[in-house]
Amino acid sequence: MEQKILGIHHITAIAGNAKRNYDFYTGILGLRLIKKTVNFDDPHTYHFYYGNEQGTPGTILTFFPWEGITAGRRGTRQATEIGYSVPAGSLEFWQNRLEEHNVIYNKPAVKFGERYLTFLDPDGLKFELTESSADDRDQWTTAEIGKDNAIYGFHHITITTNKMDGTAGILTNVFGYKLSKSEVNRHRFTTDAVDYAAIVDLVEAPGETAGHVAGGSVHHVAFRVKDETALMYFRDKIVALGLNITEKIDRNYFYSLYFREPGGVLFEIATDNPGFTVDETLDELGTNLKLPAQYESRRNEIEGILPKIN
Repeated sequence: MEQKILGIHHITAIAGNAKRNYDFYTGILGLRLIKKTVNFDDPHTYHFYYGNEQGTPGTILTFFPWEGITAGRRGTRQATEIGYSVPAGSLEFWQNRLEEHNVIYNKPAVKFGERYLTFLDPDGLKFELTESSADDRDQWTTAEIGKDNAIYGFHHITITTNKMDGTAGILTNVFGYKLSKSEVNRHRFTTDAVDYAAIVDLVEAPGETAGHVAGGSVHHVAFRVKDETALMYFRDKIVALGLNITEKIDRNYFYSLYFREPGGVLFEIATDNPGFTVDETLDELGTNLKLPAQYESRRNEIEGILPKIN
């Protein structure tokens, strides 16, 4: 059986204030908090997962909110924009909503023949909402955001690089992507292994300064595989290129590998299994603080330190 990278699994970013982050993504953007847990390496810090109702791979945006963290700086050697897919004709709704909530945004424009709108979250993380007439993924809706406007999941991720050859080589030679189109210095790579969350844009900026990953920055981009067999298949391919890659790591809701691609961005490969309902029912997702087993004995201490968000 041919092993494939199935597009984007999740994207993880860094935030500042936890409650502000929660309020923005669940309230203003209307995403579902599907898991409330802690950072494996820093249990006094939340790890939030937002997505659609089921937490389907390709819809999952996660955050480490560190109170008081310094602001990051966008530049090369970074994932610099997160693209969401939204229903055709919904950008006016989103423009009005962002304006109503004093969110910094740019008016709709066109790229690769698609209408999109750019905005910044409270920490300065850059997003694009791209209209799609073909996306039929399940949406999470709220009292204020119905199916005609609700976010579907990821449309693309943008990586900015001084020289794109190394990153493009990983995408094409290892992950099975193909260069589909280019506009000026933006090059769109796509995979036909999945219908959605299947796009990586590489922006080549030879003279631009390297960015700094901190508050309002993408920490890493995770690509999706079906299971652990596929995970280890791709580990062997990365090792054969001479790149450093971790051993398999159990993240409770998926199994992971991490490596830094030649352009400097931290990539993860993550499995579909076991999924987010392994420790909560579908209805309960995101309502309980779930701790990795090694921290369960410290629950009272951890709950006393974590800020209240709802």
